[in-house]
Amino acid sequence: MAAQQQGNDFVALLVGIPLLIFSLNGAMMGSLRARLVLTGTVGFFLCTYMSVSMLAAFNVFFLVYVALFALALYAFILLMLSFDLGELEARIADSLPRRWIAGYLFLLTAFLLIAWAGRILPPLIGDELPLLENVPTMVIQALDLALILPLAFIAGILLLRQKVLGYLLSAVVLMKGMTMGLAVSATAVNMMRRGVAESLAITIPFMAITLLGLLLALIFLRNVREEAN
Repeated sequence: MAAQQQGNDFVALLVGIPLLIFSLNGAMMGSLRARLVLTGTVGFFLCTYMSVSMLAAFNVFFLVYVALFALALYAFILLMLSFDLGELEARIADSLPRRWIAGYLFLLTAFLLIAWAGRILPPLIGDELPLLENVPTMVIQALDLALILPLAFIAGILLLRQKVLGYLLSAVVLMKGMTMGLAVSATAVNMMRRGVAESLAITIPFMAITLLGLLLALIFLRNVREEAN
């Protein structure tokens, strides 16, 4: 657990916080691209401190974790409500590679489903003990399966159907994925560096998916016009 959190904190400090500051500054100046990045970055902090509040052993920072969780939650809700969907649709260029982005979202959905099924199903159907850390159940798997997986799948479907909500949800998943993917990759590297066993069959594909998601996030932002035609 310590090795995982160190990797996550490393990315939050060096990538998440600077991205939060720069995107907030851009959003306050009226940049739509910056607001999309800000929403995804706040989503990263929301997922991070939601899980930390529930997974980290009780310590003197417990109320800090809960405060960060609450602040990120309500900031994320307010940011999502701040978008004018009609305006957003008018700002998206026709050159946006919708099928490629939707395909990536489906790939992410399938990867999470397969990766977590490998940990969840054996204990359910056999006598195997589940791989747990310092909690009595699979918290991360529950959060991914209940929140991230459906969000990515629905965003992909809506994007293929060219629904305006699909643009917003796809952007949020991609922007959040930039930081969350780096955090999970750093976590895996730090675990291996500390001698904690981690499956390369999951780690290596996830790193490749993270790099692909980063590329598509940049492409998405390039296809967002700061002014409507």
